[in-house]
Amino acid sequence: MRFDLKLYVNEKRKLIEDFINHYFNPAINPSILHDSVLYSLTAGGKRLRPILCIAAYEACRGKENIVPYATALEFIHTYSLIHDDLPAMDNDDLRRGKPTNHKVFGEAIAILAGDGLLTEAFSALSNTSYANVSPKTLLKVISEVSNAAGLRGMVAGQALDLISEGKEPDRETVEFIHFQKTAALIRASVKAGALLAETTEERVSCLEKYGESIGLAFQIVDDILDIEGTTEEMGKPKGSDLERGKMTYPRVFGIEESRKKAKELVERAIELLSIFDEKAEPLREIARYIIKRTS
Repeated sequence: MRFDLKLYVNEKRKLIEDFINHYFNPAINPSILHDSVLYSLTAGGKRLRPILCIAAYEACRGKENIVPYATALEFIHTYSLIHDDLPAMDNDDLRRGKPTNHKVFGEAIAILAGDGLLTEAFSALSNTSYANVSPKTLLKVISEVSNAAGLRGMVAGQALDLISEGKEPDRETVEFIHFQKTAALIRASVKAGALLAETTEERVSCLEKYGESIGLAFQIVDDILDIEGTTEEMGKPKGSDLERGKMTYPRVFGIEESRKKAKELVERAIELLSIFDEKAEPLREIARYIIKRTS
């Protein structure tokens, strides 16, 4: 029987969204902050990072419910989107087909909602009551995720992305931006699942490299969709990267070379899973989906 990725994703997404609703009940005070946080957290989205975390955990035959820890990665991702959309950053009006957070709640509340989500992520990751996972393991996960999200990861990527706007396309710069801004957190999401399963170093290493490969492929496809996709499918304005002179793969390598690079990265990611059995099929199918996606 062929693995059904859509069914798998829908099942995991429901678990993630159920936890989000549970985590923010009772409501945060003041209510406008609660509404701002939930507005962005429940606006849809692929839930790619927490699903990858869960899939990696299951590939290593983990037996605990790690949805709370996986969902912390969605808190971080959502915080980054709220802040990326701000006027001082990418100045976007649309996200996931809806007005961006600051357009609805104002810049100050949007900033605080992002700040709050980032902090709550580490509160969730450090909570030993969610599953039978050792504190030592949770410390490893926290270290991995904080490095990916912080000054040596996503923050650095976003900073270089901003200061490189309108500059001459440069291979080294675009590769740094793509790795730090997008691939680092995706890699950490996959590795976190492996670490939570307390599996072998070989498996952790393979999954870490898998995460890096699909993370880079994901951002390259994003760059291509900014040119070839539609606003309706993507949920954000088409051509915004081009308009701002962003440092993207197509600007440096062209569309066809970028497409080829993304395909090679996905093939490498799937090859890295050769030491795993059918439990890793969700990871294989997610890698294949990245090339085919339209949003």
